[in-house]
Amino acid sequence: MNNKKQRLSSLDAFRGLTIAGMILVNKAGLEESAYTWIKHADWNGCTFADLIFPFFLFIVGGAIPFSVRKYDGIYWPIARRTVILFGLGLFLNGFWNYDFESIRILGVLQRIALTYLLTILIILNLPKKGQWLVGGVLLLGYWLAMTFIPVPEYGAGNLTRVGNFGAYIDRLIIPSNHLYKWDDYNSLGDPEGLFSTVPAVVTVLLGYFTVEWLRKQSINSTTSINLAIFGLSSSVMGLVWNVGFPLNKKLWTSSFVLFTAGIALLVLAVCYELIEVRGKRNWGKPLEVLGLNAIFIFIASILEIKILFKTKVGVGEEAISTYNWIYQHFFLSWAGPANGSLLFALATLLFWWLVAYGMYRRGWFFKV
Repeated sequence: MNNKKQRLSSLDAFRGLTIAGMILVNKAGLEESAYTWIKHADWNGCTFADLIFPFFLFIVGGAIPFSVRKYDGIYWPIARRTVILFGLGLFLNGFWNYDFESIRILGVLQRIALTYLLTILIILNLPKKGQWLVGGVLLLGYWLAMTFIPVPEYGAGNLTRVGNFGAYIDRLIIPSNHLYKWDDYNSLGDPEGLFSTVPAVVTVLLGYFTVEWLRKQSINSTTSINLAIFGLSSSVMGLVWNVGFPLNKKLWTSSFVLFTAGIALLVLAVCYELIEVRGKRNWGKPLEVLGLNAIFIFIASILEIKILFKTKVGVGEEAISTYNWIYQHFFLSWAGPANGSLLFALATLLFWWLVAYGMYRRGWFFKV
């Protein structure tokens, strides 16, 4: 049987799993005492938390085969979606006291918008071999630029926060007060910077290539095994490249692209085998509920965190943020720092799953 579905339930489940991971990381990872695996690597390296964003981009690419043909020669819907996603990112960055003199311009949704736009343009204007060639050139070109182009005062191949070539490009193009602040005063570059968006396009392309290939395969375990083999191969190549070009999410290094895409392929292979091949749809249904309203849950959960931090319980100097009050009184007091932060995150995940389930039952789907 050939897979010509308009949706892959396994992809929706993978998207939901990624949203669940995002909520856990965003909530538990805020605490210094949280488990290491749920916090982002300080610089080089890759933790569970560092997999979430590349999974999102991989899934963005995976959704493209179901809609790309209707855009052939019609660019307005693409531009509209790009502008809306970028605008939503700015909305989140500025919430709730919008200071346009210092608002951060780039961010997660902005990167999704830019990589989506560039990937669609590549797909619509190049044949398949040309698309693969562009992907390879982008990864190799990024590595060459980051390794061999000298940065004033820092030289070539400097991969520190301030000395890397990508941060230098960010500072050249974007005023420093609109860049991400690594601490209270230093705007050295941006973890979702313009130049590091170049290899991120390849993450989206790899998601597109994967699902485009999947739609042409028979639904059986051989397909799942092939996905897993591709995933292992990609991750190994990423680890090999890591020797000379370290895994780094904030720089989105070429090795990071290959390694995380490989892990995404392995997770998708499991979802595909269970849901599409073995028909265990009940297993994936709770995840699909989250995945079908991914953008809404993403935005709403970020707003929730911001609101909890900006509102206070108490008055005067004794007042603490609503976030800290809930954490200290309901989780930290009896579960301890690491377990408390994780349980707070799990409770938040349950809350947003219930919201998503209510929307699912009513047929409410937020789309951009």
